[in-house]
Amino acid sequence: MKLIVTVVGKDRVGIIASVTKILADNGVNITGINQNIFDGFFNMILFAESDENKIRLVDLQSALKTQGEEIGVEIKTQHRDIFDAMHKI
Repeated sequence: MKLIVTVVGKDRVGIIASVTKILADNGVNITGINQNIFDGFFNMILFAESDENKIRLVDLQSALKTQGEEIGVEIKTQHRDIFDAMHKI
């Protein structure tokens, strides 16, 4: 399954490391990443792929949301098809 992970919040040390560790621990492969920091706020969009037999989307969403709460950022994870449909003009 193809995934989109977005991360937004106040910049701090370790955001990328904490997000990518959860992905790596669950066999999720990062295929693209873009991040920036503007006026102290962190913003990242990450493209990834995972085998649905390794982790269910709902479980990955829960793990990343919990991690986001722990580090003070908002992390959203969705299937690429949903993301694409939401952003069509």
